Amino acid sequence: MADTVREIERKYEADNDTQLPDLAGIGPVAAVAEAGTEDLDALYYDTTGLSLAADGITLRRRTGGRDAGWHLKLPVAPGVRDEVRAPLSDVPPPELTALVRSRALDQELVPVVRLRTRRTVRVLRDAAGTPLAEVAEDAVHAWPAAGAVGAGESGAGRAGARWREIEVELLGEGDTGLLDEIGRALAAAGVRPASAASKLARALAETGQGRDGAAAPHTAGPDGRRADGSGKAAAKAKSRAKSKGKGKAAAKGAAKGKGKAAGAGKKGQTAGDVVLRYAHEQVRAIIELEPAVRRDLPDSVHQMRVATRRLRSAFRSYTKVLDRAVTRPIGVELKWLAAELGVERDREVLAGRLQEALAGVPGTLRLGPVDARLRIWSERRRAGARDQLLAVLDGPRHLSLLKSLHAFLEEPPLRKAAGRPAPEVVAGAVLKDYRRLARRTEAALAAPAGRERDEALHGARKAAKRTRYAAEAARPALGRPAKKFAKRTKRVQQLLGDHQDSVVARATLRELATQAQRAGEGGFTFGLLYGREEALAADRERALPDLWRKVSRRKHRAALRP
Repeated sequence: MADTVREIERKYEADNDTQLPDLAGIGPVAAVAEAGTEDLDALYYDTTGLSLAADGITLRRRTGGRDAGWHLKLPVAPGVRDEVRAPLSDVPPPELTALVRSRALDQELVPVVRLRTRRTVRVLRDAAGTPLAEVAEDAVHAWPAAGAVGAGESGAGRAGARWREIEVELLGEGDTGLLDEIGRALAAAGVRPASAASKLARALAETGQGRDGAAAPHTAGPDGRRADGSGKAAAKAKSRAKSKGKGKAAAKGAAKGKGKAAGAGKKGQTAGDVVLRYAHEQVRAIIELEPAVRRDLPDSVHQMRVATRRLRSAFRSYTKVLDRAVTRPIGVELKWLAAELGVERDREVLAGRLQEALAGVPGTLRLGPVDARLRIWSERRRAGARDQLLAVLDGPRHLSLLKSLHAFLEEPPLRKAAGRPAPEVVAGAVLKDYRRLARRTEAALAAPAGRERDEALHGARKAAKRTRYAAEAARPALGRPAKKFAKRTKRVQQLLGDHQDSVVARATLRELATQAQRAGEGGFTFGLLYGREEALAADRERALPDLWRKVSRRKHRAALRP
């Protein structure tokens, strides 16, 4: 079983003449206690193309010290990483390799760097003796592991690289403000922040193993991964765009990913710039959220599902920019993945809705064990959902989808319109989706009450979501009008979403009432909740015509046109 530790630290460079200043008296630090010296021996694993290092991830097997074992470090924020630990074994443990599958795919993880570190540790304590932070002075020796790229037949025979560094790590529930104060004290003593994000990044750079920009150890972005996207992907996209006349800008857009949003309304932007930037964000979100879903982190399933839907929507909206012959098969698989992610998410949302509704029922109207029946219903559905989702993520179909997404990043399937000015192309796509939404909304408003209207409103909701996503993607080219258009469309989506949630809730309440009736408990309370949901749905239906009149005003669409 793997354990997880949140690591909040700052790293600094040092040389043989560096002297630590006295840190007693810095903020709440009352004393500095010597904690001894450790000899650490670590072997770092990655793919031959350094896929993990490219995203600021490290996987190592370390002996010596207080926490010998396997350590997987996943970036969370600048200076913050989650360290997932597993006991020592001869090969990378499956519980850790599963967490890097979205990056490594089916490539073998092999030793790439070996580090030996002599660590001197000091603990900073407050007046009550509580540990606040740990300061480690490290003397590091790094060289390519045997068999690693550039190591020859044996990396152990190479001189490798040597350096000294200082790490300051918070302990317990410490305040990051203390790290700031310590950082200022170190700066005053001439100690400078480290230029590399990790020991591995520096080792790869100094032993000459970073091929084709794969490691990019000195360019960590604000989220802990490389700020410039994908090295090989950028190079390939740029070369392809030149050869096919689709413009350098489109290729740069594919490489920048979550770079600056400054470019909004910028002259010279192509449709490829805008669409690929948005698509790149969604692909990266899917890849990066997969470990969080496997770890069952809060909201991770929902966010990953949203990213799959946004990407699929972009493929369908921007067909003039992206080749549907390539994106359509990926879209089919994205729809499948979103459905698998939705099994647990939909149960969670529905259970929360029904529990909240039940909490609003007076005790005098709660007839029978309704709370227990609802809880049993929810737990029975949850029991298999988690195992099913993990089986999906471990399966060959999901692996094939991940490969397709990585290939999409490396070679975006641009069409001729990708090289055209962005405003005219993306505005046309948003307005086309809007017309689809308008047709569905008008049809829903004209449909007879009951199941036919429910289905029509659900179709309009999906069209509203697609239009909203298209407008969000267009914002860098169209600016404020696109932002407002997306916001208005979101209001329609939310209203119709409330209606659809009520449809689903009523079906479940009917099921619960039937079960209660058969058990001799009576279904009165579930019937009461059914009636309230029915009234809510009717309220949303009454509100739709007025909302649609406001959202569908011609001036809103006119503002999008360049």
